[in-house]
Amino acid sequence: MYKPLPDTLELASSLINGMGLYAKETIDMGTNLGMSHLEFGKSIIRTPLGGFVNHSDEPNCTKAKLNFSNEEDQYEYKFSKWNLITIKDIKAGEELTLKYTFYNI
Repeated sequence: MYKPLPDTLELASSLINGMGLYAKETIDMGTNLGMSHLEFGKSIIRTPLGGFVNHSDEPNCTKAKLNFSNEEDQYEYKFSKWNLITIKDIKAGEELTLKYTFYNI
C-alpha cells in the first residue's frame, strides 16, 4: 500500500509557513526518511515528503542526491532523486526543516 509519508511523520500547522512535517516520535540523526524530490532534465518534482518540509537557515535535515541512467537502452534516460536525511536528532513534536537549494525564498 502506498504511503506518502513515513509512519514517524505527520503534517501540522507550521510556525514557519503554512503546513509542515513534524516528528511523531524521536528520529535519530542519519535516518533516511525517503525520497523528497525527483529531477528529470530541468524539471523538479516534489513528493509529499518534499512538498511539506519548510526552509531553515539552521536545518535538521539535508537532501542526499542519487543519479540514475540507462545508457544501454535505445531510449536513454537520466534522472536524479533526492532522499531526505536527518542531520540532527529530532524530538517528537519537532518540525523537520531543510535549507532550500531548489527554490528562492
